Amino acid sequence: MSKGYEVWEERQMEKGIDVERVKEKIKSFKVETPSWGYGDSGTRFKVFKQAGVPRSLFEKLEDAAQVHKYTGICPSVAIHIPWDKVDDYGEVKEFTESLGLKIGAVNPNLFQDDDYKFGSVCNANPEIRKKAVNHMLECVEIARAVDSKILSLWFADGTNYPGQGDFRDRKHWMQESLAELDAAMDDDMRMLIEYKFYEPGFYHTDIADWGMAYTFATKIGKKAQVLVDLGHHPQGTNVEHIVAFLLDEGKLGGFHFNNRKYGDDDLIVGSINPYELFLIFNELVAGACDPWTKETAENVAYMIDQSHNIEPKVPAMIRSVLNVQTAYAKALLVDRELLKERQLNGDVLGAEAVVREAFEIDVRPLLGKVREEMGLAPDPMKAYLESGYEQKKLERGIGGKGWE
Repeated sequence: MSKGYEVWEERQMEKGIDVERVKEKIKSFKVETPSWGYGDSGTRFKVFKQAGVPRSLFEKLEDAAQVHKYTGICPSVAIHIPWDKVDDYGEVKEFTESLGLKIGAVNPNLFQDDDYKFGSVCNANPEIRKKAVNHMLECVEIARAVDSKILSLWFADGTNYPGQGDFRDRKHWMQESLAELDAAMDDDMRMLIEYKFYEPGFYHTDIADWGMAYTFATKIGKKAQVLVDLGHHPQGTNVEHIVAFLLDEGKLGGFHFNNRKYGDDDLIVGSINPYELFLIFNELVAGACDPWTKETAENVAYMIDQSHNIEPKVPAMIRSVLNVQTAYAKALLVDRELLKERQLNGDVLGAEAVVREAFEIDVRPLLGKVREEMGLAPDPMKAYLESGYEQKKLERGIGGKGWE
């Protein structure tokens, strides 16, 4: 039995926590890892190549299988096209399933082709706009082939100087492109629209914040929702407030988990501001308890999107996943009834204390017990590092397939 669990459980039950329900929620929680997170990546200045990184999509999937093997909560892998383009997607689907995995979100690449220098779907050239739309339509076909239900969309479209482009024209081109994509998607597919308020466009970005993404998603219809990337906000933004708002509108589709200190840094999630991550999950768990937002909350896609520039790839991914799981577990321990009572009574410090005290609970005994019940090692990182896989994959050498 996980060390200290019996004492931990007794303390939580004394506070009225249904520990068995919490454990079942943790066991059913899933986080998607990205294929590109296993390859070489870096800043705009330099990519430091690592030994042992994957040389193909299939080796990326093998690494992802290790993360799932030791955490038990990462059964799906997002792919990026054309970084992960292959001749036979049926082979990819079959290989993925042989590893106990499935393909998750399909991500079109609309920012690295030379034709996209002045934008993709917002380009003033209609032929380039058509090229960008055709690439998204190609990704719909790929999604069908691998049985994916999500297209994750990020557009680097923007301008560097005032007057370079017409804001309203570009808005109309974006909406037309998304509408064409929507018409091509199956009814059970979703498009998740990401936003980013700066970079690479220095003056403006065509989908600069959650409000713009929400507006497009609302106009497109039920298949379209907003994707929240934790790094893509101005400093000091109350992300948990955005999460609650989008949940209530039925338009919160998913997350790209990462963290930042200054700009869009793509650091390991929870490494800089674990309290923010917890507060986001506090809203998500609250939403799952509300009949009005329950369906939306239970269908949120949780995905990692980080740039592991100097860290070893698989251990960095394991750490990321465990940080997310920890925040979720703590959010499940918030006393919702007591919190609501204190909110309605205007008990400012009392309400704040309910939230803060849940964040301060040490959930390691709980997570260790859950993993034991799932047939996993209580310490996934330790188990992975002792497995020998990290040394075995060095046989791949240096020069694997990273960001193309």
